Amino acid sequence: MTASGKIKIVEVGPRDGLQNEPMMVPAAIKIELIERLAQAGCKTIEATSFVAPDRIPQLADHEEVFTSIKPYPDVSYPVLVPNMRGFNNALAAGVKEISVFGAASETFSQKNINCSIGESIQRFTKVITAAKAHDMKVRGYVSCVLGCPYEGEIRPQVVADLAGQLYDLGCYEISLGDTIGVGTAKKAQKLIDIVSQKVPINYLAAHFHDTYGQALANLFAVIQLGIRIIDSAVGGLGGCPYAVGASGNVATEDVIYMLNGLGFNTGVDLQKLIKASYFINDYLNRKPTSKVALAYLRKI
Repeated sequence: MTASGKIKIVEVGPRDGLQNEPMMVPAAIKIELIERLAQAGCKTIEATSFVAPDRIPQLADHEEVFTSIKPYPDVSYPVLVPNMRGFNNALAAGVKEISVFGAASETFSQKNINCSIGESIQRFTKVITAAKAHDMKVRGYVSCVLGCPYEGEIRPQVVADLAGQLYDLGCYEISLGDTIGVGTAKKAQKLIDIVSQKVPINYLAAHFHDTYGQALANLFAVIQLGIRIIDSAVGGLGGCPYAVGASGNVATEDVIYMLNGLGFNTGVDLQKLIKASYFINDYLNRKPTSKVALAYLRKI
């Protein structure tokens, strides 16, 4: 591998990282976290999700959070929307970029968004069509790409078919999520090999959870194949309300440290990022899961 050039980091901590917290995080804390991440150089910060409050109570303050962000001109603040109701609410709040989210597992799709995979595509078609009419960018998520808490192992071809449909509908990026963190490097590479037959690899993002401590190894493996977009969460925040036992996302600090060592440019200031990590984890009354952040604390 020739490690050079840029890798885009999609910081998902404020949304994916906080959606499964047992305690409610006030909007002011979320807004401050987003501000600190922008100051650290994060250029894409997933701000919140315009979902029904009864589905994800932790993000019921989505409108307040999004409309209170002090936007940086070179930073994008995408939000998730599950359907046309969410889209219309996001549009009214001034959102410029949205994400739609599906799953490569029929059971997970039913539990997460209350519809089959086929029905989810019908929903996405309406949302993406409306987004295009308002010049809004759309990102696509595919969950459970390397395993499902209900169905077990997922065939890569199923992932490729769904990712291909999202690409054909007009999603400018497709994020492949190992929702329960069961993937290994070889399986991750096989997945990318197959999905990239349907979606150009420069449109694909890796979104790996670290349940079994394999996320960095998996990222290193898919970077070798050409992946240049990585989703991660500051402080290793995360978990899924519909995937019991799945731990957090790979920590952005650990990802940046690895990429810096490989010679990639992310534009993210590691020390400022670590301070943002301690800010949110201090509020949550715990230490970050990031080994890089913990090592930094010992040094000071």
